[in-house]
Amino acid sequence: MKIINNCTVLLLVLLSLACSKQQEQNPNFVIIFTDDQGYQDLGCFGSPNIKTPNIDQMADEGMKLTSFYAQTVCGPSRAALMTGCYPLRNARNDNGEPPHPKLSLSEVTIAEVLKPAGYTTCMLGKWDLAGHNPEKFNPELLPYNQGFDYSFVTPTSNDNRVHLIRNKELVERNADMSTLTRRYTDEAINFIEENKEQPFFLYLAHTMPHVKLAVSEDFKGKSAGGFYGDVIEEIDYNVGRLMDKLKESGLDDKTYVIFTSDNGPWWIKKDHAGHCEPLRGAKTSAWEGGLRVPFIVRAPGKIPAGTSSDQVCATIDMLPTIARWAGAEVPTDRVIDGLDISEILTTEKEHLERPYFYYQHKELRAVRLGKWKLHLPHHPESKIINYTKWPIHVAPKDRVLFTEYTLYDLDKDIAETTNVAVEHPEIVAQLSELLDWAKKDIGDYTGRGENARPLGDEPYQMPNDLIPVKAKK
Repeated sequence: MKIINNCTVLLLVLLSLACSKQQEQNPNFVIIFTDDQGYQDLGCFGSPNIKTPNIDQMADEGMKLTSFYAQTVCGPSRAALMTGCYPLRNARNDNGEPPHPKLSLSEVTIAEVLKPAGYTTCMLGKWDLAGHNPEKFNPELLPYNQGFDYSFVTPTSNDNRVHLIRNKELVERNADMSTLTRRYTDEAINFIEENKEQPFFLYLAHTMPHVKLAVSEDFKGKSAGGFYGDVIEEIDYNVGRLMDKLKESGLDDKTYVIFTSDNGPWWIKKDHAGHCEPLRGAKTSAWEGGLRVPFIVRAPGKIPAGTSSDQVCATIDMLPTIARWAGAEVPTDRVIDGLDISEILTTEKEHLERPYFYYQHKELRAVRLGKWKLHLPHHPESKIINYTKWPIHVAPKDRVLFTEYTLYDLDKDIAETTNVAVEHPEIVAQLSELLDWAKKDIGDYTGRGENARPLGDEPYQMPNDLIPVKAKK
């Protein structure tokens, strides 16, 4: 009996040690994803009049990436983040024409990568991968079918109205937008409290500062950056609330927190839009100001504090990087464009050479390799919306039609003002070969690439237990 008891005790000890080791190997992940926030719209990225003390503290205690790229508009940027792929490579549950994708259920999201590794997953805020019309989205494509255990979302953006869905049920129509930043954060705090004993992935995608702008009374008129600044400062305050919750819960040194934006500022919205200085351009363009966004990652004891890197990194890198940290498996049955950048973030490695391709919706526009950025000549065909709808969304000086390859040295000319293609024909040749590869492999407006997934799914069969999407009375 004593031998059995001793064996039992030993077994319990070994199980306890195994559980502790498992918890140690499985950190938590929080991605805070803002909407239309410009490169300069944080104190730590140079804002002269918007105060962001909580996010600045994240930067002081973590790492900034100063050459971090998203996509040029909302929906494609979210698809890239979730799947680790350029949006033109993704399978879609639509005809592929609008820039905003209905993401196919055959795609594998970060949440679906983490689930087999024991993670509980949560999505809060703007989804925008089930259709862009708030009345005509496809409920089958909401987060509960893309790997998320819990969700409290608006299926689309807040262009003019917001409907809120909890998991499968529409719970509120025409929500008060001034409450959204706080309510999403309240949900995040509740999720952390309920899941603090197990590894979790929390994706918090704020609807702000996308227009229509809205802010609570506590922050209205308080920022020197105007109404837009009020909105950013409310986001910053709620980032502080979330960080406080992690500390109170004993999760501070077990959690990677990432803060970034989905694209550059929406220039046409004037004083309701942000800023991307010293970059040129804005949302919808392939200038730096359209795709380069602020990025901060913080994880005490894992990410070196007070550091910065100018390595070329992107939202497509989040899936393989988070998978590496979690000990999860990256899909091997498909092309994943993103790279594991964990060594850059944890050891300040400075020698990554990779091309990054700039897409304006379906059209391949440019490539960056190191300090060099090469723009393709434009083909302003009337049927392509890049030339019919989108030019007015950037300043007149940025509505440039390139008639030849145009090369910029971003180290010396971050504002993309001086074409140096004639002085560097060998660089033009090297980068043009990369662009030819991307057209063939990923695709372009002329057609999908050889390694792009099919556009549509087989018709999705609605499960029998699906709760009908309806509003509560």
